[in-house]
Amino acid sequence: MTKKFYDNYVLKYPIKVLLILFICIAFLGYHSSKLEIDASSETLLLDDDKDLKFAREVNKNYHNPDFLLITYKPKDDLLSDISLENLKKLSDELIKLKKVKSIISILNVPLLQSPVQEISQLVNNIKTLSNSNPNKDLVRKEFLESELYKNSLVSKDFTTTAILLNLEPDIKYFELLEKRNSLLSKRRDNSINDEEENELTTVVAEFKAYRDIQREEDHENIVAIRNIIKMYHNDADLFLGGVGMIADDIIGFVKNDLLIYGSTLVFLLIFILWLIFRQVIWIILPIIICSLSVVSTAGVLGLFGWEVTVISSNFIALQLIITISIVLHLIVRYKELSDKYTKSSQYKLVINTILSKLNPSFFAIITTIAGFGSLVLSGIHPVKNLGWMMSAGIAISLIISFFIFPAILIMIKRINSVKQSKFKLSIIKASSNLVQKKGPLIIILSTVIVIFSLTGSSKLIVENSFINYFKKSTEIYKGMEVIDEQLGGTTPLDVILTFNTEEKNLKEEKKEKNSSENDFDSFEDEYAKSENDAQYWFSEDKMNIILRVHNYLESIPEVGKVQSLGTILKLGKTLNHGEELDGFKLAILYNKLPLEYKKILLSPYVNIEKNQARINIRVVDSNPELRRNNLINKINKDLDKILKDRSVEFRLSNLMILYNNMLQSLFDSQIKTLGFVVGILFIMFLILFRSITVAIIAITANVVPISILFGIMGWLNIPLDVMTITIAAISIGIGVDDTIHYIHRFKEEYKKDHNYINAMKRSHESIGYAMTYTSLVVIIGFSILVLSNLIPTIYFGLLTVIVMITILASALVLLPKLLIIFKPYGNKEKSHV
Repeated sequence: MTKKFYDNYVLKYPIKVLLILFICIAFLGYHSSKLEIDASSETLLLDDDKDLKFAREVNKNYHNPDFLLITYKPKDDLLSDISLENLKKLSDELIKLKKVKSIISILNVPLLQSPVQEISQLVNNIKTLSNSNPNKDLVRKEFLESELYKNSLVSKDFTTTAILLNLEPDIKYFELLEKRNSLLSKRRDNSINDEEENELTTVVAEFKAYRDIQREEDHENIVAIRNIIKMYHNDADLFLGGVGMIADDIIGFVKNDLLIYGSTLVFLLIFILWLIFRQVIWIILPIIICSLSVVSTAGVLGLFGWEVTVISSNFIALQLIITISIVLHLIVRYKELSDKYTKSSQYKLVINTILSKLNPSFFAIITTIAGFGSLVLSGIHPVKNLGWMMSAGIAISLIISFFIFPAILIMIKRINSVKQSKFKLSIIKASSNLVQKKGPLIIILSTVIVIFSLTGSSKLIVENSFINYFKKSTEIYKGMEVIDEQLGGTTPLDVILTFNTEEKNLKEEKKEKNSSENDFDSFEDEYAKSENDAQYWFSEDKMNIILRVHNYLESIPEVGKVQSLGTILKLGKTLNHGEELDGFKLAILYNKLPLEYKKILLSPYVNIEKNQARINIRVVDSNPELRRNNLINKINKDLDKILKDRSVEFRLSNLMILYNNMLQSLFDSQIKTLGFVVGILFIMFLILFRSITVAIIAITANVVPISILFGIMGWLNIPLDVMTITIAAISIGIGVDDTIHYIHRFKEEYKKDHNYINAMKRSHESIGYAMTYTSLVVIIGFSILVLSNLIPTIYFGLLTVIVMITILASALVLLPKLLIIFKPYGNKEKSHV
């Protein structure tokens, strides 16, 4: 049936087939221009994380605007006239930008202790460096010692300060985001109706369109800020930080990686193809097929709106590697038939090449799709997307290769090998001898690898600091390092305290039971209403609880800066002549403080309407002793003991929790994806080889080399992250191609003389070269990932290279040895082991 299809269509009408194919690819090529990149923090979050919903609620309840941060380290003293003048000029330039709403710096923060004033005086007479002429020694002392500013606004050595750029709120963006997330949540819960499904499609399209416009504006804003900063580099060391800047830079990294991976790999492929074949046709044809495959896949991604993330930024490299592997097997087979049957026509060479390679190539690609497809089991959205993207891309590569290769070859003359073109590799002969003469050594080494891997996998960790995602030469790393080490830490963690929850419920129940007692009800209603008033909210019990939690959090070594109402309470004690602030004075601050200062001092930490207090912590992300999950568990456990009052509830929130949830899911994702792909591969091996013995041999020959990945990561303390969890599934998906092609060829060779040793030698001398060539391309292809600015991508490239080398070694050494030992095809003729 396959032969008939090729005879009647592909080989009979090659020009028409190519024309139809090119029209389809041109259509996809148009949509490839719509390919988008998403580097938002949401790409590192779990789809169904309950903490994410809570974090969004917290963000609504407290004054917490989007911001960018500039670290400013002048060459002169921080309070010198020239440093302050430059800081003022810089601030004046920055505030002119459309996206910047306000700026907080040492110039305009309230000076509360320079000198110390009564609280009643402070409310109406807030002094700053810019609106008064305070004693600079007192100012320096306040910045270094004040609970409000030390280790946050200024560094401990008083050489560096932070300039906070509060950005204009984007109400429409968050409205669309909330609407989209609400509908997506309904879809996940299977509670969405047809009308809402249509609405979701509309909202997603509207959100993406609006987001893309805002991203462009954000990029222009960041470029403008950096251009302003450059003007002051002669006078100070400045670094830009913030979530928006990181997302914008990552998009730049991904675009750069896509360009570098594609262009560099194409040049490397041309060099390797010339080195191996020394014929122009065998260079041009693979490059054409690879290029069309990449364009088609990019078009599919653009057509279906699948966005490229940090995790999927290497899809071009993966696509090129897998496509060239398919084409190399076809070329080697064609050349092998051409050398063997010197008088055969071009038609016979082409049709026999296609027929002999279609079955193993099809199953090899199906298993590769299974490898990538297993990634959809992950709870991390971009990992799922990578699975879908590459599954579609691999299928496209198979279709394009098996149409274009025969269609082009049938239109040209027979291609004879150039005598000098035979690129021999000593590894083939060496591995053949090793299998024949060193069988026990192969088994021993394989056992050692398994032991190494099992012991190493027991040491696997999921800890990975965000700062270490980037090279030290990048602006992101430099900025985060300064903030982390000198300005109180980078990773935010919130403790949300909710007061009197049970008391309120009891009061409501009591009122229902005693509805006849009108006077009592009236009093209760009045009390409940008054409780939301500032004077009644700032009770002594609440303040004591907040201070206890605040002081505890400050005592944790991994924690940098802690800010809360407790900060104001400590500061207020100094302003109040050593006496604690009572509820009345706190209420004055809350009600009478000018709005611009209230947003700095109180609004981020108190929500009277929700009866809540927020304690914000910044964790020192670069601390090598930091173990996020252990720290979170410790805080939860200790706060249970500290907050013995049942009327107070607490919950941890913010990026630290969301990031840790993602990290903790990696073990589960790794087990699911690897277990799925091994199970699927075993079933496919049974279908393909129709022998449980061969299926077990094939799985063993793949699992042993794959296991070395976990051994290396465990022993070298390389953490599991969103990139490295994909290596095993991807490697086994790609590496299994060699297993299928080798077993398929081994069986054919065994039929000739029923001798396992001879079958092994002939298989090595034929398919062994194709396997080595494709593996060489794969290894070199993945090695270019070290050019990335993203450390996880570099790890991904290096570890995949190591795994692919061991997979090739296993296919050339362990696999044939197991076939010889277990003799799955019978033992009709005695062979030497």
